[in-house]
Amino acid sequence: MLGTLLPHFSCVVAEEQNIHVAIDISEFSYLPAQAEALGVPLPEVERLTLPLSDGRSLSALRFGGDAPRVTLLHGAGLNAHTWDTTSLALGLPLLAIDLAGHGDSSWRDDVDYTPRTLARDVAEALDAWTTQPQVVVGQSLGGLTGAALAASRPDLVAELVIVDITPGIDVTAGPAALREFYAGPTDFASRDELVDKAILLGFGGSRPETERGVFLNTRVRPDGRVEWKHHFAHLAAHALAAHDPGSATAPSVLHETGWDDLSGVRAPITLVRAARGFVSEADAADFQRRVPAARVVTLDATHNVQETAPVELAGLIATASAARGI
Repeated sequence: MLGTLLPHFSCVVAEEQNIHVAIDISEFSYLPAQAEALGVPLPEVERLTLPLSDGRSLSALRFGGDAPRVTLLHGAGLNAHTWDTTSLALGLPLLAIDLAGHGDSSWRDDVDYTPRTLARDVAEALDAWTTQPQVVVGQSLGGLTGAALAASRPDLVAELVIVDITPGIDVTAGPAALREFYAGPTDFASRDELVDKAILLGFGGSRPETERGVFLNTRVRPDGRVEWKHHFAHLAAHALAAHDPGSATAPSVLHETGWDDLSGVRAPITLVRAARGFVSEADAADFQRRVPAARVVTLDATHNVQETAPVELAGLIATASAARGI
């Protein structure tokens, strides 16, 4: 089922001039300014919803009017809009998918957000929404999900780009900040309260950028309280376990069994290491040793490369697409 999310507007009164001003408060309201800043045309963008076989639904953004050539998978605690600037800079028809438990996709009752489980949803989406093998780009949790997808459904993946993650990686520098960020209540009086907290703890960039991120990753409940859209924020222990290696019998999303998925990938693989991210030079060297055919590229960015080096990442994705004739 396809559904275009039409812009929603709020009518406010400018009392001094006694006029009504329509303010766009839709999820797409930030895109025109982003496109203008990049100097690129604003593409068609729509929200898609796919009913899944188990009764849940998967949501995504589609950029461009043609059949998607690229599929983007976000990291834990993010959503499809983390790719907005990269998508605009890339200028190709693409899908940016909300993984289960994130964005507008359904939460899982079993709280299973491991890559192989998430990959099954993505495969259903690509079967429904694409007509050709994709350049699949996954950041963090999305990168390991992309590897699981490429290993289990090679017909869907023309090339795999993994952004700043490797299986079994030690990300102990990350959870401390995340633990403090998600500590305490899971609902708030206003989005400004969340923006202030994010800035205080060093998340986000400028205040307008942080406001955008908070707006797109939260929702207002019927009682007026603001809460995160992603399930991890409501499962503090699970959110932290997402950064724990786990075990073979009870793997976390970062468990090193992901190496088995990578060994089964037949498509070309690129690892993008963020110079100020989670993947160290030693991690990248280990990746290259285990996956010798892979290409490793380092970009000057933080872990969320799609937000801190979007133009450079878009250029890399465009090169991969051209190499595959996509």
